[in-house]
Amino acid sequence: MSEPPDPDEAREEAREVGFGTTGAAPRQDADRWSMIAQSIGDAIIGETLDGTVTDWNRGAERIFGYSAAEAIGRHISMLFPTGMKGEPQTILDRIAIGDSVELYVAKRQRKDGSLIDVSLSDSPVYDRAGCLVGAAKVARDVTATMDAQAKLEESEARLRSVLATVPEAMVLIDEHGFIESFSATAEQLFGYTATDAVGMNVGSILPESYSQQRDGNIGHFLSSGERHIIGIGRKVEGRRRDGSIFPMQLTVGELHAGGKRFFTGFIRDMTEHDEAQRRLGQLQDELIHMSRLTALGEMATTLAHELNQPLTAAANYLSGARRLLADGSPEHLAIVRDAIEKASKQVLRGGEIIRRLREFVARGETERQTEKLGELIREACALGLVGAGESGVEVRYSFNSEVDVVLVDRVQIQQVLLNLVRNAIEAMQGSAIRRLTIETRRVDRETIEVAVADTGTGIASDVVPRLFQPFVTSKKRGLGVGLSISRTIVEAHGGSLWAEPVEGGGTIFRMTLFTGEDGEGD
Repeated sequence: MSEPPDPDEAREEAREVGFGTTGAAPRQDADRWSMIAQSIGDAIIGETLDGTVTDWNRGAERIFGYSAAEAIGRHISMLFPTGMKGEPQTILDRIAIGDSVELYVAKRQRKDGSLIDVSLSDSPVYDRAGCLVGAAKVARDVTATMDAQAKLEESEARLRSVLATVPEAMVLIDEHGFIESFSATAEQLFGYTATDAVGMNVGSILPESYSQQRDGNIGHFLSSGERHIIGIGRKVEGRRRDGSIFPMQLTVGELHAGGKRFFTGFIRDMTEHDEAQRRLGQLQDELIHMSRLTALGEMATTLAHELNQPLTAAANYLSGARRLLADGSPEHLAIVRDAIEKASKQVLRGGEIIRRLREFVARGETERQTEKLGELIREACALGLVGAGESGVEVRYSFNSEVDVVLVDRVQIQQVLLNLVRNAIEAMQGSAIRRLTIETRRVDRETIEVAVADTGTGIASDVVPRLFQPFVTSKKRGLGVGLSISRTIVEAHGGSLWAEPVEGGGTIFRMTLFTGEDGEGD
């Protein structure tokens, strides 16, 4: 790029050259155009073909900070930041061949050294004879606009980031039910990409039986203003791209933008929640059923002990009668002998059944497999806390991270945990502090201990010695078989169950279970 001329000489030459012509009428036209140029808020700058400034309106003074006297005669490169000094010549080269240059946004430097964003238009200027004599530059300060746009883009980026991380899917629809925006979570949930979803009717992601009702609800809201769907979370069904139906929680909001009305739908997949509720209900049924069976087993054990002697005596009496009748009248001897022999067999059979039932309960034969202890505890607590929401019980867990696997019958051990949790909740009903703490710790390689502690009133001293005996209870209601059954189950697993008082009030129930490891390798 050639060196710019001396500013003073260039300024005088620029005044002489300008873009005007001689003669009264042309001078009047030039004056009129000069007044117009001076009144425009944008910068209007005239340049020679070598880049010397010849014209500089008040808009240019305001935008770039140079007065006309300071700018005219200087090279246009004064407006270019460091590192961009070669760009003026590139633009002038384009002007020299008659091309116009449009720049939507470019960095330029003010007199004080600050950088601003401007939109630029450089056009070639011809004299009356059609000869190329220079360039006309129109510049507009768009710094505020670009800052606002940057802030808007930053805000949109933050919003996209939030929508990409929240667990709920977000769908934006217009007042006619067509999708305007589809979040990343919505893409994962419904199987559509945002590109595919935008423009579809919202009915595409709802079951056919519900989509018409959904559109009807929107139309009814728009026409009457009754908020049948707005701001109210409800459980509905969704339809994925593959046609599968799933339960979802839908909350709809309303917004106004650009004179239009839009609706935002926040959607949460309820599949896992519903499955968990189903499993919880199933588990509750199983535990209730198991409770009845174990209670029956506990009573059967007692009955076996009480009935075994009279049954044995009855068998002996019948056996003696058979021998006595053996010497009687032969007329009915065969019939009596046969009847007594059958009675003896039936009585013995009943005794054998009771004996086997007692042995089964005593041995505690169960279907054992390895289970995750933390999961067993949390599920049992969830079940135990059902209906205790108003009791204000605080639950704390402290699990040993080194071991979490036990060899147990899942249903039976959860029955034990359920009994302990429910007992603890009832014991804390009158306490100011209601804290339930469940801890696990490793005793040795084969054994893990579970502790269930409460801040209740403790166990009455007269009940402590008989705490685990059947039908012993301090409750106003209840049969007093829960702890007895629980100990039977734990002992059938090869473990132990006992209670300890807590200093300051409360009780700790401790039980041991086997991890299923062989104990070798220590």
